[in-house]
Amino acid sequence: MKKILLITLISIIIITLSILIIKRNKKETPLTKITVAEVTHSVFYAPWYVSIENDYFKEENIEIDLILTPGADKVASAVLSGDANIGFSGPEATMYVLVNGSNERLFTFASLTKRDGQFIVGDCSLKESFKIEDLKGKTVLAGRSGGMPLMMFNYALKEANLEGKVKVDTSVEFASLTGAYISKQGDFVNLFELSVRE
Repeated sequence: MKKILLITLISIIIITLSILIIKRNKKETPLTKITVAEVTHSVFYAPWYVSIENDYFKEENIEIDLILTPGADKVASAVLSGDANIGFSGPEATMYVLVNGSNERLFTFASLTKRDGQFIVGDCSLKESFKIEDLKGKTVLAGRSGGMPLMMFNYALKEANLEGKVKVDTSVEFASLTGAYISKQGDFVNLFELSVRE
């Protein structure tokens, strides 16, 4: 009986010491800080935000410093200048760098979303019956030329056989689309997020 009690006590002490040593070593491991330049805040990136808020990165000894950098071109600039370690934007950012003849290269290495999530926002009177064909003859604020939102919108128009039948306004930066639409610059606007205004 004494032998079993002694073995049990020694086992508990060894397990307790092991746990304390493991916890101490984890606390002493410094976090690696990674700055991520994010092109936009979007509900489509929910897995990313959940991972940050639930400390999944910290469990891997990574601290995320997230900075909002509207525009894939600006995300690419942040990475190339060293202001960010990773750029979170569409793959067109790597093409901007390549096409503009830079000696530096960016690489697209991951995919957070499977599809490009966009909303066509317009007059509330169409909310029950809107079809993409309703864009015919209308002006749509779709983001700047070369941006992923515009490319995906143009693809949707092509699939709906509406190429050349919709006036696509590319004069507004993506981050300014909501304001331009509210000021009546277009009939519809192509957005990542729905903006509520009463």
